[in-house]
Amino acid sequence: MTLVVSLIVVAIVVIAVWLPTLWMRRRGMKSRGTSDVVVRCSRGHLFTTIWVPGVSFKSVRLGTVRVQHCPVGRHWSKVRPVPIDQLSDAERIEAARVHDIRLP
Repeated sequence: MTLVVSLIVVAIVVIAVWLPTLWMRRRGMKSRGTSDVVVRCSRGHLFTTIWVPGVSFKSVRLGTVRVQHCPVGRHWSKVRPVPIDQLSDAERIEAARVHDIRLP
């Protein structure tokens, strides 16, 4: 019986990590799970953050949105990943200029 429970737990963990990663890739994020991702806060600021699917120490996860500190506007805000191909060259440079703390 404990083997079955262990397999169920492993399956749940794998799915919990795999589904968000699949969602990010389908939205155009090229993240391998631990790379920097460009995000936009609800006020429109762009910055770079570490976005690990299923893991967050510096933010509160609300489905596909996270509430975290925006280092550009110095406020707490909802942030969403932005596909890099939807950004202009100027927006990419703007996002690369500011990176939040180095925690997922």
